[in-house]
Amino acid sequence: MIKQTFNNIKKTISTASSDAYDDASHLASRTSHLASIFKGDRVVWLIFLILCVVSLVEIFSATSTIVYRQQNQWGPILRHAMFLIGGVGVILLIHNIPYRYFSSLIFVLIASIILLLLTPVIGTTVNGAERWISIFGFTIQPSEIAKISLMGTVAFLLSKQNGMNDSVLFKWMIGLMVAVCGIIAMDNLSTAVLLFGVCFLLMFIGNVKITRLLKVAGAGIAVVVLFVLLLKVIPSDWTNSGALNRVGTWQNRINSFGAHKELDEETYFTITDENYQVAHAKIAIANGGAVGVFPGNSKARDFLPQAYSDFIYAIIIEEMGLVVGGIGVLLLYVFLLIRAGIIAKKTEKLFPKYLVLGSALMLCIQAFVNMAVAVNLIPVTGQPLPLVSRGGTSTLITCAYFGLILSADRFGIGKPRRDVAHPVSESDEEKPKKQTVETIDKLEEKIEFEVIQV
Repeated sequence: MIKQTFNNIKKTISTASSDAYDDASHLASRTSHLASIFKGDRVVWLIFLILCVVSLVEIFSATSTIVYRQQNQWGPILRHAMFLIGGVGVILLIHNIPYRYFSSLIFVLIASIILLLLTPVIGTTVNGAERWISIFGFTIQPSEIAKISLMGTVAFLLSKQNGMNDSVLFKWMIGLMVAVCGIIAMDNLSTAVLLFGVCFLLMFIGNVKITRLLKVAGAGIAVVVLFVLLLKVIPSDWTNSGALNRVGTWQNRINSFGAHKELDEETYFTITDENYQVAHAKIAIANGGAVGVFPGNSKARDFLPQAYSDFIYAIIIEEMGLVVGGIGVLLLYVFLLIRAGIIAKKTEKLFPKYLVLGSALMLCIQAFVNMAVAVNLIPVTGQPLPLVSRGGTSTLITCAYFGLILSADRFGIGKPRRDVAHPVSESDEEKPKKQTVETIDKLEEKIEFEVIQV
């Protein structure tokens, strides 16, 4: 009887071990399946997921004014969540495409230029600016499409420099930058300056001759000085309506930014139409302090007109505090920039290297500009906080930048060679496939990029 009891116990333990092994194997297979879907650098994925969580929490809190107008508590957050889910789909699509195919962004750039030219004619006006186009019921922002396509095109042209065609490629890059940024600047000056600055930094990283860059910088400074002088002398009557209506907005932002230096204390702390957004952003930051008032308890969200977009960083600080919200969100973009630099350093070819750096610079510089506006370091620009602010086109395009970074990480970093001393046997079916891939790679390396100068 003792022997039978021992056998039963042994059988029970064996069955339990087998079940535990099956559960562990099932969990491992599910983990492996998820890893096969979400490929690429894990740090970049982690930063993306954290920013998505911050965005969902803060958008749900900051859209109180929209909820009040629409009488729908879940409508704004569900809309934003759908765009984030769509953005994940964009990343999964793009990060499975080899980076070499993104050289075709030049065709997307041409399409975006056409849309930019059509925007003043058929565009939709929002907050006094015609930056959106409605197509089949969907509203898109052509400037966001132009940003990613121009950055990708400049990265591709930089990768094709060989010492003999540098002058021609430089003229093409400057010509495209001036044309695209010039069109965008007519109604969105801050986006044009941001785009031109990122492409200029990318050219500096891409070993463009310093003398050429200095000439461009000198011309740019001259244009800025001339533009500021024109803003000072243009009569206000000319900017009330018509083609110069945005000039009045630029004048007010520049004048109000430095006005506190000439005002007394009482006038400075008086909230007016000119300093309404900045004043309430300062109130939100002061109310948050070091630890915040906890998500959902913001007071400034009911007064800031763009609490869920341009000034969402102030709401983040108010609700999550300066330590977790202010410094934490800032560090996420800093870590993204650092990680992109590490990925770019590991890539073997120039195109993915410049693609990673251009994408990271576009995201991080835009984030730093948004944060600087919220704390009143620079004039109001209207730039959203990437992936955190509410928006359709901007959210999807931001996810596309993440997809480009992950694609370059997957396909741009060379795989370690196999150990010659212990070669791995290959089946007869795998050998032709490998030879075909190697042949295609060799042919792609032999292709030379030629520009026909008209």
